[in-house]
Amino acid sequence: MDQKIPYDDYQLPVVFLPSYENPPAWVPPQDRINHPDYNNELTQFLPRTIVLQKPPGAQLGFNIRGGKASQLGIFISKVVPDSDAHRAGLQEGDQVLSVNEVDFQDIEHSKAVEILKTAREILMRVRYFPYSEFCRSFL
Repeated sequence: MDQKIPYDDYQLPVVFLPSYENPPAWVPPQDRINHPDYNNELTQFLPRTIVLQKPPGAQLGFNIRGGKASQLGIFISKVVPDSDAHRAGLQEGDQVLSVNEVDFQDIEHSKAVEILKTAREILMRVRYFPYSEFCRSFL
């Protein structure tokens, strides 16, 4: 007979696991090379350099979110279409690693904005971070 044990009668520690999720459908090995669930192209996640020239009074062409308070770093939250930033390859979801050799991985948001707004030439090290959608709720 299957009887449920009252919660207080469990021996500690008590761990309740989430419900089971079915694994993805089987894809034969010969079909995996062109299958989107088996994309092994990892170069998109490598750090890259973006160089921008900013004339006085010009806009950057992108917005940032995050900073030291969020403990998640600085991320590109928006890139204006057809802007210099867009043409240089900056994309929403990029994590800014550094700007003009200043580390942006543990920087206050206001300090990051100040650096970006005052620079005339911007040399950015960024990496695409696909989980930024998840992080967006925390930023």
